[in-house]
Amino acid sequence: MTRATPVDLETDLEKMMTTPPDDSSQPGKIRRRWFAGLAALGGLGLLGAQAQAHGWGRRHRLDPEEMARRLDWRIGRLVQEAGGTPQQKDRLVAIATAALADLKPLREQMRQARRAGLDLLATPVIDRRALEQSRATQMQAADAKSRRMAQAMADAAEVLTPEQRVKVAERLKRRMDRRRSG
Repeated sequence: MTRATPVDLETDLEKMMTTPPDDSSQPGKIRRRWFAGLAALGGLGLLGAQAQAHGWGRRHRLDPEEMARRLDWRIGRLVQEAGGTPQQKDRLVAIATAALADLKPLREQMRQARRAGLDLLATPVIDRRALEQSRATQMQAADAKSRRMAQAMADAAEVLTPEQRVKVAERLKRRMDRRRSG
């Protein structure tokens, strides 16, 4: 009987960790795909909300009609690539539009909280209690934004089929990978 060397054990461990299982009907795999689709839809919502809020990379704000046109175009393109229907696109646009409307006051609240924090740091004497209050206010706004985004993601996920969610997730993962490598 031969003893396995540390190198052999490392190689076997690497194979086990990198080799995908043969059984594609595992419940865990289906669950992971579903959550990947949900996360991708969240990415779509976040991308749309952030891009709309900041004028899609421009220094000036877009007028509401232009923002609506761009949102409609981007979601339409994504739904088309996922094999969706015009009805699904309309429902997703409505979900994203409602989320953007809800997030607009939160964005201003977060901006004001950041400014207040910067003002506190510029004073001759640092008021730690006031800084903590400012931080707590910013975290509350961020939590409210996160909750609203999660709600929009769940609503959007219910509009698409599981297969469409997987397609959307794969597309958005490729986009994320391109951004990381570029």
